[in-house]
Amino acid sequence: MMSHPVRHLMSNHRSGSANASWLVGVKAAHTIVWTFFVACIVAIPYAAWHGEHHVAAWITAVVAGEVLLLAVNGWRCPMTSVAGRFTAERRENFDIYLPVWLAKHNKLIFGALYVAGVLFALVHWMQAFG
Repeated sequence: MMSHPVRHLMSNHRSGSANASWLVGVKAAHTIVWTFFVACIVAIPYAAWHGEHHVAAWITAVVAGEVLLLAVNGWRCPMTSVAGRFTAERRENFDIYLPVWLAKHNKLIFGALYVAGVLFALVHWMQAFG
């Protein structure tokens, strides 16, 4: 039975400097993914406003997929668990390049913006086609 290549690589990098390098990479990747989803959340009402209802619907579905992933994972991003393998640090932003206050309130802020954007898109769609 072969081991998973990423786990194998991670198990061979136990030194502090190697862990720090892996952590930087995970934090960078997590920040890029976070930025993508924030852009999607902002794009939903923008697309609806411009009458691109099919685009708004697809973007809504993409973000809903992320919400489902978070829900299945106990409202914790899987990348947080990966980052946790490389540090004992557990500040709100140990796993992502965000200010602590934003990392702490991230789900509340962007969850509310997502719901508001979807509601805006639905109202705009109903006005356009109702």
